[in-house]
Amino acid sequence: MAEALAIAVGKYTYVHEVGKGPPEAIDAHHIVVRRSREKGFNLCLFTLILFAYPTFLLFRQGKLDTLHIWSLVIMALLMRLFLKKPVKKESVLILPAFGVQLETQYGSGKTVRQFVPISRILKPVLTECVTPVTCYWSLSLIIRGEEELMLVFKELRPPVKMLAPIWKALCAAIECGECTETIT
Repeated sequence: MAEALAIAVGKYTYVHEVGKGPPEAIDAHHIVVRRSREKGFNLCLFTLILFAYPTFLLFRQGKLDTLHIWSLVIMALLMRLFLKKPVKKESVLILPAFGVQLETQYGSGKTVRQFVPISRILKPVLTECVTPVTCYWSLSLIIRGEEELMLVFKELRPPVKMLAPIWKALCAAIECGECTETIT
């Protein structure tokens, strides 16, 4: 049987499941994106307006010119951009004796999985990423033999309140003695 804990912050929901049973517990951490109905409505309205304008001009003038064609092309490109691979859930499955499995589930049903053996993980790190526009927290793994950090959440940017328990669980799984610091 599994115990579950859930925390909701902003557009993300954090779910922590601990599986009980032999040989060892599987520690599952999920970050689920909560979709709002407002976003879908706004997307439909935006599409309708973009499609209606060139159609109106076409009926008004009776001919299709380059402005109408470009307007339709731009509308199609914007729709593709808005509907680009929405992520439903990203998960971290910690198998203490074996390693860590990172999963990303997309809205289309596609799931991408990556397994990292516990022997290759040197240390999990929680870093603050600063760009000219925004600032966010990121959870990464230092991997033996790799020059770059491996991001745990490649698509989503959950708040530090959700990343901290995952970081602590990763530290406990790899028996990292330096991971006893307090994170608020």
